[in-house]
Amino acid sequence: MAQTLVSLMVHIIFSTKNRLNLITPEIEPELFPYMAGILKNQDSRCLAINGTPNHVHLLVSQSKNIALSRLIGEMK
Repeated sequence: MAQTLVSLMVHIIFSTKNRLNLITPEIEPELFPYMAGILKNQDSRCLAINGTPNHVHLLVSQSKNIALSRLIGEMK
């Protein structure tokens, strides 16, 4: 029986509303694991996450069972 291997690596970048500096070093230790947990609940893995005060970068191993637009919508 044939098997299919799918590997979807996605670099996601999104900013805060109006690019305001809302992501402070004080909230990063809670925010980033929270976002990784949302990805895990969508059967995707967060391989790396970081950012600046006004935007976030994520490297995600995306599940083949969810559309990218839906995955980002769940995170935002």
